Amino acid sequence: MPAKSRTYQHSKVSAALAEQTVALRDAVREFCARPDAAELLARPTRLGEWRVRELVAHLAVQIDWVPAHLGDPLEGRPPLDLLAWVARVGTVAPLLDGQAREKAAGEFGGEPASVAGAFARAADGLVDALDGEDTRIPGRRFEIRLGSMTLTDMLVTRLVETVVHADDLADALGRADFPHARQAVAAVTRLLADAFADQAPGGAVELRIPPYAVVQAVEGPRHTRGTPPNVVETDPLTWIRLATGRTGWADAVEAAAVSAGGERSDLRGHLPVLG
Repeated sequence: MPAKSRTYQHSKVSAALAEQTVALRDAVREFCARPDAAELLARPTRLGEWRVRELVAHLAVQIDWVPAHLGDPLEGRPPLDLLAWVARVGTVAPLLDGQAREKAAGEFGGEPASVAGAFARAADGLVDALDGEDTRIPGRRFEIRLGSMTLTDMLVTRLVETVVHADDLADALGRADFPHARQAVAAVTRLLADAFADQAPGGAVELRIPPYAVVQAVEGPRHTRGTPPNVVETDPLTWIRLATGRTGWADAVEAAAVSAGGERSDLRGHLPVLG
């Protein structure tokens, strides 16, 4: 179990976020240019009542959050690290749902071309901000409803939003080849693995997500040498889907997307780690 949140290198996080954001911008522009774009925007997603339109609107809100609030004064909110953010972000789900619905009914409620244009403005605004001096101040903090984070950690949360919801978008559109930024997937995989170890402390199970993460978790006998008695292995995107509740444990095992061996290797009682 990690004793504290992993440290992320600001320049690498910024570059990964810019790449992932551009990939999303291009994906939205591409499907909004299709003859069936209006139908695609009305498609259901795996996110409850959200259609693709609400999903794209939510992504725009999350992408725009940092550039829109860089100039906000600090109010002295309590410190918030990334593991605490993962554990607590689900508590603001009703607020995020309201924001997405309002955005989808307003700026993102028009024709596909206007949706693509609005999303591109949000995406380009974040990419420009990441290239500016205001996002390069060492030790800078950024406050959200849940607390005060380093700006670097805040950008990692945007990686979570853009990777997880890009996968939601790909699922809704029937697209299996979304071009995620490699370092974005790596950071999100590591954070969610660390969060799993933090929420299910112990050393009885070794979770392997090659090539990005290995953590030990779950109460029980801790191995000290050789092959652990309980090993779970999966690929990064399957882990992200499990950790965020997009995929159920039994379905992933049945599909052979997860290899699990040992009497304590059934992780369904510890998932998801992010609501």
